[in-house]
Amino acid sequence: MLLLCMSSWLAYAKEYKLILKDHLFYPAEITVPANKKLRLVIENQDDTPEEFDSFDLNREKVLYPGRKSVIYIGPLSPGRYDFFGEFSPNTARGTVVATEVNDADN
Repeated sequence: MLLLCMSSWLAYAKEYKLILKDHLFYPAEITVPANKKLRLVIENQDDTPEEFDSFDLNREKVLYPGRKSVIYIGPLSPGRYDFFGEFSPNTARGTVVATEVNDADN
C-alpha cells in the first residue's frame, strides 16, 4: 500500500535540481508552481557533508559529499520558502518561490 501511494505521489511531482558547490546553493532561488507537488534533487559537489534545512518547508536532510539527495515538498501555497545549509548557514542559503501558474503556461 505504501509503495502504491508513493508511486502515485511521484507521478505528479515535477523535478527541480539544485547544486551545492563551494558551500553555496545554485540556483539560490528557484521558482515553482504553487499548489503542486514537487521533487528537489540536490547534488552535493562539495567534499564535505551539508544538511539541507528549512523551517518554512518543514524539511531537513543530510547531503552527503559527491551524492544526490531527493526531498519531496508541496503542494505549496504562493509565497517564499527559505532554506539553508545547517553546517554553512552564512553562505549556503536559498529560496523556493511558489507562484500561481495559468493553465496556458503548462
